[in-house]
Amino acid sequence: MSDEVKEIFARRKGRRPPEASTAEGRKQAAAGSGRAAGAAAEGGRAGAAGGRGGGGGGGAAPPAPAALAAKVRTLAPSMTRSMQRVAEAVASDPAACAALTVTGLAELTGTSEATVVRTARLLGYPGYRDLRLALAGLAAHQQSGRAPAVTADIAVDDPLPDVVAKLAYDEQQTLADTAAGLDMVQLSAAVGALAGARRTDVYGVGASGLVAQDLTQKLLRIGLIAQAHSDPHLAVTNAVQLRAKDVAVAITHSGSTGDVIEPLRVAFDHGATTIAITGRPDGPVSQYADLVLTTSTARESELRPAAMSSRTSQLLVVDCLFIGVAQRTYESAAPALSASYEALAHRHRSGGPSR
Repeated sequence: MSDEVKEIFARRKGRRPPEASTAEGRKQAAAGSGRAAGAAAEGGRAGAAGGRGGGGGGGAAPPAPAALAAKVRTLAPSMTRSMQRVAEAVASDPAACAALTVTGLAELTGTSEATVVRTARLLGYPGYRDLRLALAGLAAHQQSGRAPAVTADIAVDDPLPDVVAKLAYDEQQTLADTAAGLDMVQLSAAVGALAGARRTDVYGVGASGLVAQDLTQKLLRIGLIAQAHSDPHLAVTNAVQLRAKDVAVAITHSGSTGDVIEPLRVAFDHGATTIAITGRPDGPVSQYADLVLTTSTARESELRPAAMSSRTSQLLVVDCLFIGVAQRTYESAAPALSASYEALAHRHRSGGPSR
């Protein structure tokens, strides 16, 4: 297990370092990790939704002003209603909010000064003063002549060119939000875990199952042992075979898919390093995840369901993991990738397979 993964374990509240990987020890850790997931929304994993580190902890620099709107969109579903009011206010009118004191913003949103400060920290800023500076920077960015964004939902009678434009904008926004929200420490630790894994199991159902297959296919192409499971029974029976040198990855946009959480819990209990790719970093899946990679929570509509909007951000995280692993294992990955390409090259030529 890499030093980065050990550091993540050690920092998480209520959890032991990975050396305490007995089933009993990890079950006790799991009980504490539910509390850690809640605490993460206040600080420990605020960075999972907004840049390098979070909540002003660990000496991490606060995110750039341009990332603020993305962070609000990503974190809003996991906030309390009072914190959502603060976040929505600063995202909708950064210029006006930048001119307010902490008391003024609390009065504007019908909340308390403590709620304003907690929201600022959740968004990745050490305090309200730092948030005000970011708001001023965001306001200047918005007033720099940038073209207005396309924000309308797709209507049933929209002409096809409008559908294309709206989908293209939403896809671009989802990718930008996910990139802004990825915690680089968690991502680097996940890359290290996958690169050194004896075996990797990936769990996902529905649209997330297709993403799970994409990740395993990529890992197999560079010579790593990986398999995807969409059948919950097979997932659990395979998870019981995992040990400390193995990795289990759960992909669930909602963070509450039982068929994905159960095998991850089993893998967690058996000592494997566990990774969650989710749009809800405070969801139940995080209770059994050593590392959490947060995807953007894109807007849903009647014609754009969650399964469709979440896929783009999940695939970006998968690509980041794959490239990171390929870089770290380049000496073995490059020849393996070349060999797999050569093995399939004849199938891409006209005439089909040669005999």
